[in-house]
Amino acid sequence: MSVLEIKNLHVNVETDQGTREILRGVDLVIREGEIHAIMGPNGSGKSTLAYTIAGHPKYTVVGGEILLDGEDVLEMSVDERARAGLFLAMQYPVEIPGVTVTNFLRTAKTAIDGEAPAIRGWSKEVSESMKALRMDPAFAARNVNEGFSGGEKKRNEILQLELLKPKFAVLDETDSGLDVDALKIVSEGVNRAKANTGLGILLITHYTRILRYIKPDFVHVFVAGRIAEQGGSELADRLEDEGYDRYLADAPVS
Repeated sequence: MSVLEIKNLHVNVETDQGTREILRGVDLVIREGEIHAIMGPNGSGKSTLAYTIAGHPKYTVVGGEILLDGEDVLEMSVDERARAGLFLAMQYPVEIPGVTVTNFLRTAKTAIDGEAPAIRGWSKEVSESMKALRMDPAFAARNVNEGFSGGEKKRNEILQLELLKPKFAVLDETDSGLDVDALKIVSEGVNRAKANTGLGILLITHYTRILRYIKPDFVHVFVAGRIAEQGGSELADRLEDEGYDRYLADAPVS
């Protein structure tokens, strides 16, 4: 069984005001097939954790470990992390002018698997995934995210998730900017990926509405770069009623 382990993780970022500590000792274990929801107020370190796992150069790890099946993720380049089975769905997916969705997907699949997928079977798989996500087939020939709406960008992220079949997916506020219909479609895509591959999921969100469709096994409350509390799905319901004020009162000043 695959496992992603985060041990006593400390992360800094450089700002105009100097070095700032964002993550202050995070411990988290995600096993294959588990869904972990991370919730917390703005600035609590949720997205920093996501981008640190993915290898964004803006963030400097000053202590701790990230292990994937016992292998040191922090020693891997960004592309090596993807090949090892890590996937990041970004809060604000970027546009890639001049690269079509079809070419991007096949190039990414080839890079991860080490060989190009057979055209006929791959084309069928892409078509079926796009249909399930209610994406117009014309999007396959469009440049990645160029001129896409917010909802279309998020569906394109989940299309990548379904086709690339990672071991673990970090979903950074995938529900941001989605209307009710798009939220349900995107959530169904995530659930399909989990059912088909045993995907482990780290789901970062402010709100409980996506958790109505993607049911978490564990909920972790992030405050001031630490996990302030953790529990089952009932913790998310409590946060909906109570908010984060009781955690913020005890949070250290940055």
